[in-house]
Amino acid sequence: MSLEIVRRLRRNRIHPAIRELVQETRLHPSDFVMPFFVKEGRDLREAIDALPGQYRFSPDVLLKEAHACLERGIKALALFPANEKGVKDARGSEALNRNNLINRTVKELKSRFPELAVIVDIALDPYTDHGHDGLVNDKGDVLNDETVEVLQEMALYAAEAGVDIVAPSDMMDGRVLAIREALDQGSFQHVGILAYAAKYASNLYGPFRSAAQVKLQFGDKKAYQLNPANVREALLECRLDEEEGADILMVKPALSYLDIIAKLRASSDLPIAAYHVSGEYSMVMAAHEKGWLNGPKTMEEHLLSIKRAGADIIFTYAAKDVAETL
Repeated sequence: MSLEIVRRLRRNRIHPAIRELVQETRLHPSDFVMPFFVKEGRDLREAIDALPGQYRFSPDVLLKEAHACLERGIKALALFPANEKGVKDARGSEALNRNNLINRTVKELKSRFPELAVIVDIALDPYTDHGHDGLVNDKGDVLNDETVEVLQEMALYAAEAGVDIVAPSDMMDGRVLAIREALDQGSFQHVGILAYAAKYASNLYGPFRSAAQVKLQFGDKKAYQLNPANVREALLECRLDEEEGADILMVKPALSYLDIIAKLRASSDLPIAAYHVSGEYSMVMAAHEKGWLNGPKTMEEHLLSIKRAGADIIFTYAAKDVAETL
């Protein structure tokens, strides 16, 4: 490297205003999707121990949170139910209740804030007493095709409630095509599909499961989620979901899989979402509480790295806090 290049680099770093001029990657509040956990009740704001600074909200309080997001420039929310044990069973029957907690919440949000993009998770684990993302047989095997039929209905009921995007996170084979067909046949061609296309069998989901009150009763999810060692498998899953009609592709988790985001960006023209998952968030917050690092600055650095890798959309529990500083 020549001395002149070194000097040029130094000149571009020497002044704060110049550093901003030449900055390559920027975060904006409109990049973020704020995940929320919804719980039955009124005036409920229940702290989540495993997710410092995050809460389970009743639908009425969530309306106030949605307004706060809009004030910060965040225009998209993702909803996850935190169901009590009493509404769960082996078949996840509550998922097919047209008037369930999530569908009621969607109606309220869209009625009050039509400018918000509301995203709903499509999976059975919040509704099943065994905690798996699909129906299971007597041997504990997840039944792919039977589950897909349930997911179709879930997506239709969410569409009827007014959702903008359904987000199948279950990782069942063929569910994107089935959901797209069901939505189109139901005259919901305008409802988008954000596919959890590369969802890894990660150890970083623990705080989420605690927040959503989901507990796996047997086995694991390795038979339908991706092996953390595999790259080509993830890209193939993404290609299949794109061919089946996905509008947006998701990589989850984000930080441990930045290479997947980058490779997917090079191979697909679809918008890419990345989920900065609960474990990634909670590790930073826990270290911040201990005084080991600056949490807000570390969080912003993490989110910048996700966008730099190629993500257009970032699901993050830090959305509200980071948006205030941008």
